[in-house]
Amino acid sequence: MTEPTAPLAPGSTIGILGGGQLGRMLALAAARLGLKSHIYCPDAQSPAFDVTPLKTIAAYDDAEALRVFAGQVDVVTYEFENVPAATAEILAGLKPLRPGANALAISQDRLAEKTFLASKNIPVAPYRAVQSLEDLHAAVAALGLPAVLKTTRLGYDGKGQRVLRAPEDVEAAFAQLQPHPLVLEGFVPFEKEISVVVARGLDGTVRAFDAAENVHRYHILHTSTVPAAIPPGVEKHAAMLAKVIVVALDYVGVLGVEFFVLGGDRPTLMVNEIAPRVHNSGHWTEAVCLTDQFEQHIRAIAGWPLGDPQRMADVVMQNLIGDDVDVVPGGIDGDTQPHLYGKAEARPGRKMGHINRIVRS
Repeated sequence: MTEPTAPLAPGSTIGILGGGQLGRMLALAAARLGLKSHIYCPDAQSPAFDVTPLKTIAAYDDAEALRVFAGQVDVVTYEFENVPAATAEILAGLKPLRPGANALAISQDRLAEKTFLASKNIPVAPYRAVQSLEDLHAAVAALGLPAVLKTTRLGYDGKGQRVLRAPEDVEAAFAQLQPHPLVLEGFVPFEKEISVVVARGLDGTVRAFDAAENVHRYHILHTSTVPAAIPPGVEKHAAMLAKVIVVALDYVGVLGVEFFVLGGDRPTLMVNEIAPRVHNSGHWTEAVCLTDQFEQHIRAIAGWPLGDPQRMADVVMQNLIGDDVDVVPGGIDGDTQPHLYGKAEARPGRKMGHINRIVRS
C-alpha cells in the first residue's frame, strides 16, 4: 500500500501486536498523547489489556481477525520481534506497518542479522552458518573454542544457545539444538555490555538516547546504568553505529542495539544484536528523559516530530524477576520509580516489573 506521510491526528488508533509489558507501556504512552491503542494478542490474560478497552484475542495466523483488526486502526506496530512473516505481510498490505517488514525479517534471524550488519561494515563477532554436524565441526575448526552455538530464530534471554568450551561439548550441543538452523559465533572477550536505544522518525530524523551499561544475571537483564562507564568517544561511536543501522533499514520507530565493549588501550565496539522495538535496557528513560522511549516510538510511528532524548539525571534501572516484585511497595523510597506489569503469577525468570532509581551525586 502507499505509505501515508501525514501525522496522525489525536484520537487516531495505534494497533499493537503483542500484549506483554512493552505493549502495555506503549499504550500508556499513546494515551498521554491523546491516541488510542488496540492490542492484538492470542493470550486472554495479556497485561496490556488492562490499560485499553480496545483488544482482539486471536491467533497471529488468523487472517480474517487480522483484517478486521486492520480496519479498526490507523497504523500497526509491534512489541516483539517474532511476529510471523505472514502476519506482517497481511497487515502491511492493509495499513502502515511501522517498523516495516524488512526490519522484522532481518532481526528475526541471527544469521540474516549478522550478514546485514557485516554488509554495512558494522563489526560483529566472527560467525559461521551451521546446518549439519559436519558444518559445526568445520566452524569450530575455523573459529576455535570457546564459542557459542545458537539457533538462528526464536532465541532470547539466553534461550536457544549453548556455550562450547571443549571438543566434547560439540556433538551434545548440536543434538540439543537441532533440527533448527544454527549459527556458531566466536567467543568475544568483552569487558562490558552496553546498549543504545535509537529512534528514526517518518521524516528521517534520527535521535539516540544515552548509552546504558548492562549487567545480566542468568542471561536475563538485571540492571541498566546510565551514564555507562565508557569513554566519551566510545559512546559517541555507539550512537553513530546505531544511527547507521536505522538509516540502512529505512526504519521508523525505536530500535535497541546491544554492543560488546572490548577492552584495551583503545576500547572498541562490536554489535551483539538488534531489536526492532522498544527495549528493556531503555526503561530508564521513563524516569529521567522528557521524552521516554515509549513516547518516542509512538511519536515516530504516528508521524509526529521526535522528542528530545536528553537525560536530566543519572539513573539505574533494575528488572524485577519472579519474586523480586515483592519489594514493591514496601521496599522503595522517594528516589525510586516503580513499574509493575500486572502479571497474575510470579514465576522464576519471569519479568514482573522494573524500578528506576535516581542516583544522587
